[in-house]
Amino acid sequence: MGRLLLWVGAAHKLVCYFTNWAHNRPGPASVLPSDLDPFLCTHLIFAFASMDDNQMVAKDLQDEEILYPEFNKLKERNRELKTLLSIGGWNFGTSRFTTMLSTSATREKFISSAISLLRTHHFDGLDLCFLYPGLRGSPTHDRWNFLFLIQELLLAFQKEAQLTTCPRLLLSAAVSGDPQIIQTAYDVPGLGRLLDFINVLTFDIHGSWEEFTGHNSPLQSQQGDPKSVAYAMDYWRKLGAPSEKLLVGFPTYGRTFRLLKDSEHWLQAEAVGPASPGKYTRQPGFLAYYEICSFLQRAKKCWIEHQYVPYAYKGEEWVGYDDTISFTHKALFIKKEHYGGAMVWTLDLDDVRGTFCGTGPFPLVSVLKNLLLQAESSSTLSPKFWPSSAMTSSSTGPGRLTVTKALPTVSGILLSGGMTVTSGQLQAETSGVKITVRRRKAVAPAKMIIPLGKMTVTPEGKTKTLRGEHWTSEVDTDP
Repeated sequence: MGRLLLWVGAAHKLVCYFTNWAHNRPGPASVLPSDLDPFLCTHLIFAFASMDDNQMVAKDLQDEEILYPEFNKLKERNRELKTLLSIGGWNFGTSRFTTMLSTSATREKFISSAISLLRTHHFDGLDLCFLYPGLRGSPTHDRWNFLFLIQELLLAFQKEAQLTTCPRLLLSAAVSGDPQIIQTAYDVPGLGRLLDFINVLTFDIHGSWEEFTGHNSPLQSQQGDPKSVAYAMDYWRKLGAPSEKLLVGFPTYGRTFRLLKDSEHWLQAEAVGPASPGKYTRQPGFLAYYEICSFLQRAKKCWIEHQYVPYAYKGEEWVGYDDTISFTHKALFIKKEHYGGAMVWTLDLDDVRGTFCGTGPFPLVSVLKNLLLQAESSSTLSPKFWPSSAMTSSSTGPGRLTVTKALPTVSGILLSGGMTVTSGQLQAETSGVKITVRRRKAVAPAKMIIPLGKMTVTPEGKTKTLRGEHWTSEVDTDP
């Protein structure tokens, strides 16, 4: 009973996706719904259902007979847990959505089938993952037809709840965090008014489809590249979506690159496509967090100071990823900006059993639970989420610039309650939670200097004034 009390009046949502292909991964990476912790998230979303003849259907018989029942059985252990079924996804494409949205009759057919499928299998709601209205072959008017569908779904859900005396089915949508897509795809005030919550896909911001390394999900923007978690969330808010309905997307995976030269491994270094596929996810340019833990054992880890996220490199392979520290910064950002909570893609890409990373089950998502759901009930974070080794500075190699600027003191940036950087330590206090991370600074090569201000550098004994700075902290890779 004590565990259940933590859910009462939780200030934030923690919405976690689970994929129906997770059980197909080899050996220790195979995950079934029964492997999930029903107390970890406030909402679980099963991805994905499919569509046939304008009707919502299970993707296959195994989903209906095995995975759906197992997924919803988790609610027997935590009666506060809500489950949703998502339809769509990237590989689903747009054509079936376009056909279904095209008339009121086809939309009605879809809505009726959705209610039937959700109630039959004991889901609490529907998540729409249409990527994207008006793009990828979808006509421009799908933006408005998508809004019509959501209006009609909500009305039908309300009527069905009245007739059955069951709680109304929930309605959410996964949406882009890219401003150019947002402008085309969504009527933001309309979605903000109708949906119960909005899952913003604040990841895949950079990846191996580009010619330079970039982080998958940087918290803050850098000059010349505004794309970031903070920028996307603020964009949705400024267009009229209520802060309390906006959920920040958290990836439990990283995006990889193959470097043009293994000696040039910094942020925005030249790249020539994806690095090798992971042993378990088998997708070029992509590594699950549990695969990243293995990669890091022989890699050099770095911290991007101005974006609050790490990356690592080993030979010609480079990965921008999230860890417990970057998840902490992002969770505190949610609290500071009063967003509705976090959305995780996906539970099955975290270290589900704790066998890969050695820091316990679900090391990433547990950080979010501690900060967003339990912070009001507990004044301290479990020490297991914090690395024991201090961050160390890298040596200055040939052709690299030695920074002569002192470590700055920063106050009141990002973290609610304030942040100070002194004597190589980062300390933050928020909602009674104190965090200390030790780090030193290392510098980037001259070719990738980012113009954030004026500083003095000394290249090989010569003093020169340049504009910009890029701080990284290289981290010990020992467990």
